Amino acid sequence: MFVMKHEQKKKELVLDALRSGSSGFTEELGKLLTPFRREKITRPHIYVGMNSCGIIAGAQETLLSIRQYLQEHALDAEVIQAGCSGLCNDEPVVEIQLPGINRLRFAPVTVEMVSIVMDSALNRNPFSEILAGQYHSPGAEAWPSVPFLHEMEFFRHQKRIITQNLGVISPTIIEDYISRGGYFAFLKTISNYTCEKVCQIVEDSGLQGRGGSGYPTAAKWKQALNTAADQKVFICNADESDPGAFIDRALLEGNPHLIIEGLAIGAYGIGAEQAYIYLKHGYSLAKERLEHAIQQAQELGLLGDNIFGSGYKLQVYVKESPGAYICGEETALIRSLEGKRGIPEIKPPYPATKGLFGKPTVVNNVKTLANIPFIIANGPLRFHATGTAISKGTKLFSLGGHARNTGIIEVEMGTKLRDVVEKIAGGVAEGHTLKAIHLGGPAGTFIPADQLDIPVDFAAFAKAGVTMGSGGMTILNETTCVVDLVKYFIGFLNRENCGKCIPCREGMRKMSEILEATTHKPEHGVTYQTLERFKGIIQLETLAEVARETSLCGLGKSAANPILSSLKWFRDEFEEHIFDRKCTAGVCHRLRTYYILPEMCTGCHICLLKCPANAIIGTKQSPHFIIEEKCTGCGICEEVCKFNAVLMK
Repeated sequence: MFVMKHEQKKKELVLDALRSGSSGFTEELGKLLTPFRREKITRPHIYVGMNSCGIIAGAQETLLSIRQYLQEHALDAEVIQAGCSGLCNDEPVVEIQLPGINRLRFAPVTVEMVSIVMDSALNRNPFSEILAGQYHSPGAEAWPSVPFLHEMEFFRHQKRIITQNLGVISPTIIEDYISRGGYFAFLKTISNYTCEKVCQIVEDSGLQGRGGSGYPTAAKWKQALNTAADQKVFICNADESDPGAFIDRALLEGNPHLIIEGLAIGAYGIGAEQAYIYLKHGYSLAKERLEHAIQQAQELGLLGDNIFGSGYKLQVYVKESPGAYICGEETALIRSLEGKRGIPEIKPPYPATKGLFGKPTVVNNVKTLANIPFIIANGPLRFHATGTAISKGTKLFSLGGHARNTGIIEVEMGTKLRDVVEKIAGGVAEGHTLKAIHLGGPAGTFIPADQLDIPVDFAAFAKAGVTMGSGGMTILNETTCVVDLVKYFIGFLNRENCGKCIPCREGMRKMSEILEATTHKPEHGVTYQTLERFKGIIQLETLAEVARETSLCGLGKSAANPILSSLKWFRDEFEEHIFDRKCTAGVCHRLRTYYILPEMCTGCHICLLKCPANAIIGTKQSPHFIIEEKCTGCGICEEVCKFNAVLMK
C-alpha cells in the first residue's frame, strides 16, 4: 500500500512538472525534478549496464550477483539497469554512487569481481585495478586521485549531445528521462507552435538526414505538410541492417524516450496522428524497451488523445521488419508495412506525397530523430552553430574492427577522421599498423591510412568520394585482406538484393563470382589463366559503374562503392591475388600453399587424419606429404601439428 501511494505521489509530481513546462524546461522545473535525477541520495545506488553489449559480456550474471550480495549483507541499496555509455569493450560496467560522493565506474566487472568491487566501494576504498573513473556531479564530493570520465581520451574528444544520457539514466524509468528535460520539447511544440513553425525551426537548424545522403530533413517535412490529405503518417526507420552498425540499437536500448519524443515532434510537424517505429528483426531488447517506453508515455498522457489539453492526438506503434536488408530503403519499408513484399518503388512520387497506403509519409531514421528534441528545446541557432558551414550538428559512429576502443561515439561535424581513429578509437593494438578504415557498411567505402585527414562533413565526403553511410566505421590493421572483405560485402549484397532490377541483380551475382575466383587457386584440371582472371577484375569496375548509374534504388547505386574504392586504393592487393595467387595477409585460405618439412615430420599421422580434403599422404613414422592440387588451404594441418613441420609458402 505504501509503495502504491509513493508511486502515485511520484507520478503526480512529474505530471505537475510537465504541466508547468509547456514553454520548455526551465531552471525552476529542474529544481522541482531534482529528486528524480538521483544526484542527492540517502542510500547507495548501483547501476549495471544492461544494453545488448553488456548482456553479451555477462552483465546479467553480474546483476544477479550484485543483488545476491546485497541480500546476503542485508544492505539497503537501489539497483538500476542503465544503458551503455558508448564504450562497449568495457562491459560489463558497474557504477556505484554513495550519498554525497561522485558516482564511480568499474569495468569490466565479472561475477568473480562483484564482492571485491562492492566491499571496496561501500567502504570508501575503491578497488583501483578496474576503477575506470568518476562522474562530475554538482555539489558532490570528488574521489581523490580518481580520474574524471569526461577527461578520458575516449570521451574527451567527443561532443556528446544525443548520447549525453546514455549509460547515465535508466531506459526503463520515464522519470529519469523527464528529470533531464525529456518531453518538455514535445510539450513546448504542441502548446506553442504551429506545424509550419516546427518545420521552419528544423529548416533553420540546418539538420540533414543522418542516413548517409544528407538530404535536408525539413524539406521532407514541408512536402508532407503541404500535401493535402485526410491522414498523414510519420515513420522512424530503425531497420539497422548493415553488418557492423549498432548505433540505432544502442540508442533504442539505452534511451528509447529520446527517439519517441523526436518522432512525436516530427509527427506533429507534418500533421500526422499515426507514427510507426519500423524495427530491425531480432532487436528483441530494443523492442521490449520501446514498447515499455510507449506504455509509460501513454500512462502519463504524453501519447494518446488530447495530449495535455492541446487537442493533438498521436498513436505510436512498433512494427518489426521481416529481416530483409532491402527493407531499409524507404519505399521497400513502406511496402513491407503494407503487408507486401519489400521491394523498392520508382520515385517520384516520393513518400512525402504518396507513401503508406497512399498517404503522405515521412521516413526519418533513428539518428535524425534523436536530434529533434535538442533543436526544439534549445532553438535552431544553437544547433546551427555546431558543426561546419555545410554540415551542422554532430555525427554518430559505431567503432568496430581492430580498434582499441569499440562502441558508439559522437563527434562534432568537421572533426577529422584521423582524430576519430587515433584519439577516440585509440588506433590499433601495439605491434600492428593501421591499414585503412571502412565507412558505411557493405555499400560503404575504403579509406587508406594516409588519407584520413578528411573532415566529417557531407560536402567534404562527397568531394573525396567517401560514403557517410549510417555511421558504421570498421578500423582495419595489416592482417586484413581487402579483397576478401570486398568479397564478403558483395556476397552479402548479392544475397540481400531484391532482384527487381537487372543491373543490381545480375551485376551483384557476376561481381561475386569474379571475386570468388580471385580468391581461389584454379581447380585441379581446370584451366583458368591469369589473363582471364585479370579480365574479370577489369569487368568489376565496369559492372560497378553500370550498377551505380542504372540501378533502381539507392542501395543498388551504392553497391559499387566497395568495389571502386578498394580498386582505387588497394589495386596492388587485387593484382597480387591475380598474378601471384597469393594473399599476404594469409586470409584467403584458398590461395594458401602448405608443405611439410620432411626433417621435422615424425609421421605421427595426426595431420593426415584431420585433413578434410584427404590431401595428405604418408605412412606412420615416415615423413608425410601434401598433394597441392587437393589442398584447400584450410590450415588445419598447421594447427594440429605439434612439431612445427607444416609451413605455409
